[in-house]
Amino acid sequence: MSIKIKIRVHRPFSARLNNVCRSAAFFIALALLPSVRNLGQQPNAQAPGSAAAWQPQLHFSAPPNWINDPNGPIFLNGQYHLFFQFNPFGDEWGHMSWGHAVSSDLIHWKQLPVALPEENGIAIFSGSTVEDRDNTSGLCGTAGEKTPGCLVAIYSGNSADKQTQNLAFSRDGGTSWTKFRGNPVIDPGLKDFRDPKVFWHSASSGWVMVVALPNQHKVRFYRSKDLRQWELAGEFGPAGAVGGVWECPDLIELPVRDGNGNLDSTRWLLNVNVNPGGPAGGSGDQYFIGKFDGSHFVEDHPGSGAHWADWGKDFYASTSFSNLPSDRDPIWIAWMSNWQYAGKLPSLPGRGEMTLARSLYLREPPAHPAPTPGQEPLQLVQQPILPIPDYKPYSAMFGAPAFQTIAEANSHLAKAKPPGSVFVVRFDIEPGESAQAGIRIRRGSSVPNEPTQEETVVGIDSEKNQVFLDRIRSGKTDWSPDFPARMTAPLKHPGAGSIRIDIVVDNNSIEVFAEDGETVLTSLIYPSNVSQGLRFYATPMPPGFEPARIRNVELFPLEQPAAAK
Repeated sequence: MSIKIKIRVHRPFSARLNNVCRSAAFFIALALLPSVRNLGQQPNAQAPGSAAAWQPQLHFSAPPNWINDPNGPIFLNGQYHLFFQFNPFGDEWGHMSWGHAVSSDLIHWKQLPVALPEENGIAIFSGSTVEDRDNTSGLCGTAGEKTPGCLVAIYSGNSADKQTQNLAFSRDGGTSWTKFRGNPVIDPGLKDFRDPKVFWHSASSGWVMVVALPNQHKVRFYRSKDLRQWELAGEFGPAGAVGGVWECPDLIELPVRDGNGNLDSTRWLLNVNVNPGGPAGGSGDQYFIGKFDGSHFVEDHPGSGAHWADWGKDFYASTSFSNLPSDRDPIWIAWMSNWQYAGKLPSLPGRGEMTLARSLYLREPPAHPAPTPGQEPLQLVQQPILPIPDYKPYSAMFGAPAFQTIAEANSHLAKAKPPGSVFVVRFDIEPGESAQAGIRIRRGSSVPNEPTQEETVVGIDSEKNQVFLDRIRSGKTDWSPDFPARMTAPLKHPGAGSIRIDIVVDNNSIEVFAEDGETVLTSLIYPSNVSQGLRFYATPMPPGFEPARIRNVELFPLEQPAAAK
């Protein structure tokens, strides 16, 4: 049964908070979301602990098949198109082809037939898509005519001995595809040369491709006028994290905003994924900030170290949406997994899913303390995209404007309707002199201090100035020795006092957006579906010490009501 909800989408807003020069807490968009999406997924009514109870509601997946990297996401005619690495024949990596799905809101996805299949011994590896509305390629129609809606895909063809860059085109908005007869369009004879990201660079009036040289820890920049003939223009790297191969690069022009949210300028973000060598072990996603002239990328602060887009274990191969309206912030999406254990994930059925789509911008730091010469001052801000209904049926909203103790906050939670296993919780936390303070999610017990065998913990470690996400006892973890983990990220503003934390919880995942989106951790979890406890906590303090406090708590269940299923 479907539910019709009137939806409006709000853009992020900014404001001062506790005299700390940072934009206000996320305006996370929320909705009552149906449990059954048109992806062939079944209602979530399985026995406790069954694999299908972990099937995501908010995140795209493609059961019963395998998926990994998102490829060529693009906005066209009011719809978001998502292509992705896909095995049409099973739930293990292999037979790489491009799957295809569409959505009007980045939450409710309709899976379509395979767009680009493996063929003639050539697997279809990652790449990008563009709208060739001026028919620069000559593939979209008669020479000289405008061709709005014509898509050109640029992808890596993987064969036994080398990787090349290739084209395919669609004259019907992505429904059907034809591979270019002149493929490959770039063939330097390299075994590892992959993942092209292509975009139109207006300032230099040409197409730009950024593509990875994985083992050299470099990316190359190519230029073209027609998408067919490419000239090498420049390189970047090695730099930052080089503990593993470089993959899935992206180059995005981002708005730069001050602490009040006012647009100040723009900067380019060069995104490069690395495997292994991520901050939590296994694969990870790093970025560099600088200037780009159409041929060369120059980092603003070379030697400032690796900058991680996400400090969790399960954020990889992020790529941005092409063709967004000019008044929209850039958006990207990533594969929510890790190559340490991706092939061992519990089948739901199917393996692999995407993160939530996230809007992006850069935030200027407070004027004091001033960054050191080698420090990158601009902070990447990520905000999850979810639609907001006109009426938000929150379960609990309390603690404003005065802070409350942990016990008082838990008393309010105990009176609220349980949020289920799919929800958003938002709060400000002031750790005080507690060594640690935070929230325990998907607990096996709803009693605050009662011991439990199952919970995921998100909090602040004041002694180490870290945000952490601990999934060591999050549920089923014995399927890989690399899965149980405590992930940490350094606080960007350790002296802020009050820290905003926004957490999106799905049936098998947690995405944490701390410090107003400057510090992000993403993690898969596999809890029992009877573990529904949710409680704040802090390490005990002797009398006379400043206790941890909570304020501005909002708790929004996102599951479809049982009566409407």
